[in-house]
Amino acid sequence: MKITIIGIYDRKPEFSPELKELISGATNFAGGERHFRLVKEWLPSNADWTPIMNPLGALLRKIRERQENWVVFASGDPLFFGIGNTLKREFSEAEFTFFPAFNSLQLLGHRFGINYGEFKTVSLTGRDWHVFDKALLQGEERLGILTDRERTPAAIAARMLEFGYANYRLFYGERLGGEKERVLELSLQQALTFEFHHPNCFFLEKTDEAVPQKGIPEQAFVILKDRPKMITKMPVRLATLAALELHDKHVFWDIGACTGSISIEVRLHFPQLKVVAFEKRKESGEIIFQNARKFRTPGIRLFTGDYLEVEKEDWERPDAVFLGGYDGRMEQILDDVNLWLTPGGMLVLNSVSEESRSRFLDWGKSHDYLIRFQQVLAVDKYNPITIIALKKKSR
Repeated sequence: MKITIIGIYDRKPEFSPELKELISGATNFAGGERHFRLVKEWLPSNADWTPIMNPLGALLRKIRERQENWVVFASGDPLFFGIGNTLKREFSEAEFTFFPAFNSLQLLGHRFGINYGEFKTVSLTGRDWHVFDKALLQGEERLGILTDRERTPAAIAARMLEFGYANYRLFYGERLGGEKERVLELSLQQALTFEFHHPNCFFLEKTDEAVPQKGIPEQAFVILKDRPKMITKMPVRLATLAALELHDKHVFWDIGACTGSISIEVRLHFPQLKVVAFEKRKESGEIIFQNARKFRTPGIRLFTGDYLEVEKEDWERPDAVFLGGYDGRMEQILDDVNLWLTPGGMLVLNSVSEESRSRFLDWGKSHDYLIRFQQVLAVDKYNPITIIALKKKSR
């Protein structure tokens, strides 16, 4: 089976003699609705057109069933976050030929005279916020953004402003390569109300060198009004991050998040991590979000209520867990954590009493965990805290 993928712009294409001959001799075609309008006059009378729509199941099934040669039309470069990558992955045995055009960010770079090679590309097309948030937290100075109909320029600008990333300017382009092409420079505030048309993309460029603060003093956090001391002190917080060994981890759970100080510090120091916070107090939910906005940390997934009642079957499993609170049910919660924690994962408790220290260590011994780290810290006149890190054995 041969699959030929032809990249076109948002205008009626001018095909080479080679492509005209290839198209006229084919039967199976696929592309978006916009692509069909642009190329239909070139299609043979017996053409069978399959629309490309999300989800792609119908198209993939049809290609598998027919096992014939296909011609697929795509926007710009089909291997630049495009349909070409999906088809290569799904039909690795097929013979592929590509006829690319400039991708949208290349065209936008040409319009503004921008060295687009210096811009890190982030695709939000059909994707969640994680990679984009990571780029902001890492202080990326230049970003090229691919959008979709949900994560629009306005939605992206709103998220950036909500979490304090106002220090970027935006170079915008829509319908690039087409008759209705439009490009202009915008502020993030202007992007909130600007009338956008699809498809579009843009460049982000920082206007200063500011980056989010790390190692935040506990006095700077919004805290529970009736529990002013209920926050992990900054030196203990940073030592806890070290005990969790987060440099090579992927998913972190913060159980008993309270004000969110641990989750926030994890996001700041390890932006690659997906952070999930659990907190039983409903009033803490807004406090955590206030602190997340204050300290510029988007992307913390929060669940309020009883940790043991949260359905976790379809989640990515954590490889690092901090037990910040257990409501008198330490062993029950640890038993549940043990179900999800990946082999080799880290489990950390900050103990304020000999009883909690002994219970944690006894549980770890009974479940064949290794003691990885144990250290006593005293901050100012507060009671000493023992940081204990257990490691789940690899199978």
